[in-house]
Amino acid sequence: MPVKAIPEGYRSITPYLAVDDATAAIEFYKRAFGAKERVLMPTPDGKVAHAELEIGDSLVMLSDPFGEGQTKAPKALGATTIGIFLYTEDVEETYKQAIDAGATSTQEPEDMFWGDRFARVTDPYGHSWQIATHVEDVAPEEMERRSQEAMASMSS
Repeated sequence: MPVKAIPEGYRSITPYLAVDDATAAIEFYKRAFGAKERVLMPTPDGKVAHAELEIGDSLVMLSDPFGEGQTKAPKALGATTIGIFLYTEDVEETYKQAIDAGATSTQEPEDMFWGDRFARVTDPYGHSWQIATHVEDVAPEEMERRSQEAMASMSS
């Protein structure tokens, strides 16, 4: 039987986060987003060399940052270069759950022109999470009109 190029249970793209105190981050992601731990590989000194978490139908991989690695934690950079977009059945519930678990609100839930109810939080480790529930299918012509209105209101 041939080996699958993309292993069973994995997607073509999976975010891989460098997280200061990955052990605590794993517990946060469980509380905030209902993550389920799938793989945990500790280093001899107790740090996380590699972990895989299931959130909804997707995976997030993470580890503690390592000096020789090219992936740096947001706190080391003083910023993050990626936003993680999470579709959920109930944006309000997930947003509140994340805040209650220790995330910081950067945008309360609101309806967006593209048909999502959308919110943003920053987790305690500096990663930006965009949380959404799709509430409306928007036709391409209407999307174009709404998009132009939204962009015009941002520039004024």
